[in-house]
Amino acid sequence: MPARAFIAGLAGCRLTAPEREFFRDAKPWGFILFARNIETPNQVRALVGELREAVGRADAPVLIDQEGGRVARLRPPHWPVYPPAAAFGRRFAAAPDDAAAAARLGARLIAADLADLGISVDCVPCADLSLPETHAVIGDRAYGSDPETVATLARAAADGLIEGGVLPIVKHIPGHGRASADSHLELPVVTVARATLEATDFAAFRKLADLPMAMTAHVVYADIDPDAPATTSPRVIGEVVRGTIGFDGLLVTDDLSMKALGGSFRDRVQASIEAGCDIVLHCNGEMAEMAEVAAAAPPLAGRAGERAARALACARPPAPFDAGGARAAFSAMMAGGDGGAET
Repeated sequence: MPARAFIAGLAGCRLTAPEREFFRDAKPWGFILFARNIETPNQVRALVGELREAVGRADAPVLIDQEGGRVARLRPPHWPVYPPAAAFGRRFAAAPDDAAAAARLGARLIAADLADLGISVDCVPCADLSLPETHAVIGDRAYGSDPETVATLARAAADGLIEGGVLPIVKHIPGHGRASADSHLELPVVTVARATLEATDFAAFRKLADLPMAMTAHVVYADIDPDAPATTSPRVIGEVVRGTIGFDGLLVTDDLSMKALGGSFRDRVQASIEAGCDIVLHCNGEMAEMAEVAAAAPPLAGRAGERAARALACARPPAPFDAGGARAAFSAMMAGGDGGAET
């Protein structure tokens, strides 16, 4: 049986017997880890191995959100602190090449941390714009307010991850920066005209359209589709994500358990897939919810299956890398700023 078109979370630091049985039967395409799943390097390595063994696929993707700044699932004392995206953006105006080099090297170092654990996908870069109305849930996770700056630094981070053997997921397509609400808690509605969005928010993603994977925004763009957020809007996905932006990689939903979405989990899965998403993401590890998601998620086949295979084919072994020297160089690059790294 092929994998099903969903990514699953899990409850704790060790795979329980019911979870192992569920994953064996449901066959999610991949998994995502959070802080609740992490204790020590050896524990994470063992957990990653167990997850892949449960679905019988050594290449089953294991995802994590390791952006730097506030959004980091791996933390001291076992892993370094990295600066948020905004720290690179602040350097960009004065020294764009240096800022891009730092973003790339920081991501390369993160990739080294992840690859050591067997984690194969990082939900980075965040290509949302930082604007006056941007909610704090994005905040310093954004590289800046200018699409060119954001695209340049997001590209650098994606390249650094790929060089380190880790695949990037650009998010939150087609843009969460105009949202003044937190989609974890409620449904944001953006009323800015489509033409403005195309020249700004969407433009940053257009420059990143060749990346292998992207994650949707649970945001309504009222001038395009006033009735549904991007994740469940055939018009936004068809006309904007696949059309205006030109993204033809693997499209993954943001977490279906976020409160921006309504209806049953079956409804959320069906609406997302029918809108044009390839794979749905469910993060919280709640077994009853996961069972409903799995029951509604189709086999990963057809165009979605082709995109998934193409995304995984972008992975490559890490290039030779002096991690110690790179950490010293990165610390020197970021020295003197307010977002420096602790290595």
